[in-house]
Amino acid sequence: MVSIDGLTALWDRLLDAQPDPPPLLVVLTALVALVVVATRLPWQIARNAVTIAHEGGHALAALLTGRRLHGIRLHSDTSGLTLSAGRPTGPGMILTLLAGYLAPPLVGLAGAWLLAGNRITLLLWVAVALLLAMLVMVRNAFGVLSLVVTGGVVLVVSWYATPQVQAAFAWTGVWFLLLGGVRPVVELQRLRSRGRMPASDADQLAGITPFPAFFWVAVFALANLAVLGTGALLLAGPILTEAGITG
Repeated sequence: MVSIDGLTALWDRLLDAQPDPPPLLVVLTALVALVVVATRLPWQIARNAVTIAHEGGHALAALLTGRRLHGIRLHSDTSGLTLSAGRPTGPGMILTLLAGYLAPPLVGLAGAWLLAGNRITLLLWVAVALLLAMLVMVRNAFGVLSLVVTGGVVLVVSWYATPQVQAAFAWTGVWFLLLGGVRPVVELQRLRSRGRMPASDADQLAGITPFPAFFWVAVFALANLAVLGTGALLLAGPILTEAGITG
């Protein structure tokens, strides 16, 4: 059995704030994330994390709006599918469709908020908990493998890595989600212009609202850029403090 002292120590470890990271770490992790998002092969590999957040956003919105969630599928080509049942129109369906492209940067923003308070361990454990919660909704083998591997990496870093490694990992991951929310919207519009995504989230939204698909693509883009800017300000806290701009 786990002792009271052990649980207290575990709780303290979870909630304790780590020291401020050096400003150079904030800058370097942002550059690493930007390179991953901007270059082809690293993006193809890391994009799976964006897909996990995208499909998780659809799933959470479906549950919160009272729709019946049938499952999530994650594919090796970094595409995904979330199936839910309910009214084919109305606010619930609109919010469910909206949530996909908005979810990755919003998850990144939540992570930036935790990092602004130096809650690195809490951030990593919350990420593991969310991945485990999503695991029960996945309905294909690659999806299970993807979530288990991703969650396993985060858990190992949170439990065994040094505070410096944890900080670098957490800041890189949050920067990646913030920046990585923009590129899929650009790819979406590029594929739509070529007629290769006739059933995209934007096109489905166009089918159940008075607004055209391009309007919804613009909503995705503007919202994600706004979230990126807000998250960047939160993550830049150590730099601003070093420069004497904040207290």
